[in-house]
Amino acid sequence: MLRGFFRGIRDLIYPNFCPGCKNKISPAGKQDLICGDCWEKIERNLPPFCVYCGRRLEKRGAAVNICARCLRNEFHFDRAFSPCSYTGIIKKLIHEFKYSGRDYLGEPLGRLMNDFIRDYRLPIEYMDFIVPVPLHKSRLREREFNQAQLLSEEIAGEFDKEVLTGILVRNRQTRTQTELSPEERRRNVKSSFSVRDKKAVKGANILLVDDVLTTGATSSEAARVLKDSGAGIIFVMTLAN
Repeated sequence: MLRGFFRGIRDLIYPNFCPGCKNKISPAGKQDLICGDCWEKIERNLPPFCVYCGRRLEKRGAAVNICARCLRNEFHFDRAFSPCSYTGIIKKLIHEFKYSGRDYLGEPLGRLMNDFIRDYRLPIEYMDFIVPVPLHKSRLREREFNQAQLLSEEIAGEFDKEVLTGILVRNRQTRTQTELSPEERRRNVKSSFSVRDKKAVKGANILLVDDVLTTGATSSEAARVLKDSGAGIIFVMTLAN
């Protein structure tokens, strides 16, 4: 509540600037929060997609529908989807969203995910619940919000789904994944999640939501504990990959 109050005071005093380019947003476009130029520069993820991680396939992988990374790895989720490629302006916007306290970016960034779900007719009607990938409690205190939960709420509001918060728990604070190798990432997140209420997820199809999918280690480990608790199909949805 205090966070929103102080942000409101700030916006009255200072002009609204686009978090992507830092240019002032005109009054006519102020409700969009991200300027039109930056919005158009976001690199969209386009088909053909890898049937596991959801990345755009190069020509060599298109024949088998699997990218080179996924041929070398095994994931515990069934499929992953992302509307954007993790480069350029979307990378900057996600960084601002997570680390600069710009929780209001959840709405326009969530819109990217919702548009992708509609445009590619993802079977969200078969998902029983949406589960955000949790932060450890110490990191949540530091950031004051979980970006995955805000994105989950945007999807849930658009498609009339229930968000299960507190079901998936992060047991320990892991090292940031940014500078780790793929194998180090897998070791880093191993056994870092648990399910608080197994009855709630038993037999349920779940849309697992996070901001970025890189190696897939975090999403895969979260999916593993959900499936070990009896969950059915698990799709992963991230903003970018």
